[in-house]
Amino acid sequence: MSDKREMQVTVLATSDVHGHLLPIRYVDNKATEYGLVKLASIIQKVREERERVLLIDNGDLLQGTPLAYYHAVMDEVTPHPIVGTMNALRLDAFVPGNHEFNYGQPFLRRAWQQSEYPWLSANVLDERTREPYFGVPYRIIEMTEGFRIGLLGLTTAYIPNWEQPANIEGFRFESATEAAKRWVPYVREQGAHVVIVSYHGGFERDVVTGDEVEEQTGENEGWRICREVEGIDLLITGHQHQRIEGVRIGNTWTVQPGYQGSCIAKIELTLVRGDNEEQGGNWKLESIRSELLEAGEAEPDKALIARVQTSENNTQRWLDKPLCEVRGEMRVIDHAAARLTEHPLVELINKIQMEATGAEISCTSLFDNLAPGFGPLVSMREVTANYPFPNTLKVLRLSGRDIREALEWTAMYFAQSVPGGSIEVNTSYLLPKPQHFNYDMWEGIEYGINVSRPAGSRVENLLFDGSPLEPHREIDVVMNHYRASGGGNYRMFRGKTVVREVTVDMTEIIAAYLTKAGIVEAGSNGNWRVYS
Repeated sequence: MSDKREMQVTVLATSDVHGHLLPIRYVDNKATEYGLVKLASIIQKVREERERVLLIDNGDLLQGTPLAYYHAVMDEVTPHPIVGTMNALRLDAFVPGNHEFNYGQPFLRRAWQQSEYPWLSANVLDERTREPYFGVPYRIIEMTEGFRIGLLGLTTAYIPNWEQPANIEGFRFESATEAAKRWVPYVREQGAHVVIVSYHGGFERDVVTGDEVEEQTGENEGWRICREVEGIDLLITGHQHQRIEGVRIGNTWTVQPGYQGSCIAKIELTLVRGDNEEQGGNWKLESIRSELLEAGEAEPDKALIARVQTSENNTQRWLDKPLCEVRGEMRVIDHAAARLTEHPLVELINKIQMEATGAEISCTSLFDNLAPGFGPLVSMREVTANYPFPNTLKVLRLSGRDIREALEWTAMYFAQSVPGGSIEVNTSYLLPKPQHFNYDMWEGIEYGINVSRPAGSRVENLLFDGSPLEPHREIDVVMNHYRASGGGNYRMFRGKTVVREVTVDMTEIIAAYLTKAGIVEAGSNGNWRVYS
């Protein structure tokens, strides 16, 4: 009997970095324990210790910080510093996520063209040819020993439910599971001994119990992929910002490496074959193990910081541009309280949306629990901290019935309470990732949300112009384009008449409003409240 030969391959995977290139928090420039330049030091160390290392990024890389926004919108000439950093890190493959589409097709093409690594997505298709839009959606990486790894990319198919139509015109998004069923066998046929699928999407079921954890919309198909697609050895996931160090679902090992560059997945593959096999012969995967390496334990890569310093300096100058003065208190001290009784910041954003569009009613969100509100002096730094997404505005013509239905859906943000009891957030809006951005607060109407009542009957005293809002009355309502497309499962908005659009980013709309005003008075009219 011949002895077996053994070989190790290390896979490093990031996901959902969301523009966090440098370890700083832009709202106050304080240092953080995460960021791509910190992960770069980990990558370098692993490469020094291991002979065969693959580096994969699983998408949502180019959106999420002022640095990312500035170089997508304000500076379209300078090569993108995050793409340049990935080039310097010798990225082996990139899978575009849903947020790569946020800044429009010219930006998407620029980023793609600047990349010295392939963009892989088997289910993002050219609508005309029905072929993968970014070209061949897989790589066959051959090691010196004749061992071959097949790497296939997939992207969440739910993008049309969020994205502006112009940003995805000419694209077709099909089920990631169905695409994997076609492409994984093909990659095997190309001689891959091991198949890795990198999927910018997450899990629709609990990875341990298999219980449903969300509505089965097709946004996340990780469980289906593991259970229905034969031949996948490793599934890298993302989108949900979870930390999954390693778990087996069916015959597939899967990981998810957090977000914001807080950690990187390290997966060790051990392969074996007999000495009597021909070169490149019957290599087999013998074992797989994985761990998440924390960015907080690493020093930032100084060479990479120096490489992007000019881009960072330009971003900082833009952020420090003064806009206006605020009189009164508009800082957000208690985010939970700001979602129970109208906060001056929320009222201001809604009023800005109404002025920009002429709509009678507006809705918006307090997107996360990091929004600081506005202090006495406001600059672009505060604007981007409070409004981190590149949203534009749409005005929909809605009926009173649509508005009530939307309010009932937004009331689902709260868990049911007893009369007079404490008010808590529904856990489905906290796990697997926070979704505070799917709770809307409205201006131009009056209403109350009674969380002691059953779901679907919580909205009370709904008034428009001082009178009960009739179900058949039609009114123009402004909201961001994500919500107008039905994002957050606001299905009542899908297919509604679009009265008008404002295609300027809300960040710029807010900045223009504040600059023109010069002085903004903090206040709210208290047109809604939440109680039990």
